[in-house]
Amino acid sequence: MSATRIFRKPPRIRRALRVDDRGLPIPHVDITIHDTAPCRFREHYYSTLQDNLMYMSYVHESGPRPPPREVRLRFDPNDPYSKNRLNTPVGGDRLGKKPAPPTTPENVVKLERIVLHTMLKEAMTNRSVLLNAIASFRAISGETNHGGGRHSSAGVQIVKGKKSVSGWVRPGVPLGVKVELKGPQMYNFITTLSEFVLPRLREFPGIVLPPSSSNMQTPSGVAGVVSFGLPPEALGLFPQIEVNLEAYPKIHGMHIHFITNAEGQGAQNKARALVSGFQIPFSRK
Repeated sequence: MSATRIFRKPPRIRRALRVDDRGLPIPHVDITIHDTAPCRFREHYYSTLQDNLMYMSYVHESGPRPPPREVRLRFDPNDPYSKNRLNTPVGGDRLGKKPAPPTTPENVVKLERIVLHTMLKEAMTNRSVLLNAIASFRAISGETNHGGGRHSSAGVQIVKGKKSVSGWVRPGVPLGVKVELKGPQMYNFITTLSEFVLPRLREFPGIVLPPSSSNMQTPSGVAGVVSFGLPPEALGLFPQIEVNLEAYPKIHGMHIHFITNAEGQGAQNKARALVSGFQIPFSRK
């Protein structure tokens, strides 16, 4: 007769788990997901790319800067006859001539976040079309609402119309989806984009640059944002989508915005230098 083994009974949970507004149980402890491996592109920025960008964008200033231009309004704000009139500054807001901040090691251009968004015109009549876009954006970004204990993560969001446009866009009507990437997810997306998607994308010479004779003293020229679009066939080249392409019956294109901390004159060129350091190609026609 074999000896009887004694097993210890599992502990009983005396109190029931609380549930959130979606009916999911809330554990008794805070669960936070940390990095299990170093982020290669993030280490590349702080070890190599940051010093190179400091050297390329450094502007030496020998003395103090001159005082800023005095803003003169078109009408006297104390005049009762022009109190309720649109009082714009003389010469415009001059946003395109905004000077860049002094060059210091603390304000070297760096990537703050990446925004992916897509618009689906069919969603205005059939909201179920957005399910495919939401699932694909969750797959390629890995972002969910408050995922991994990160309260700043909003996950994939539905973009709705804010005002009426030509009668076919109305306030509150869903138009597309978007997702913001920060931290390690942002650098992981750049790795996937530069090593798996763009090299296999046909007829993609790179992000098209404006002509060299174009005026950079524009609102877009002083904004440190690099934007470009990808065709629908690029979505199927992401490894997260390619491994189960049958689960996404309709693929769509997307717009990618690299948002940096650069501002003032030359911000656009600084942002392009940063993005090119992450192996994103550029081309000029």
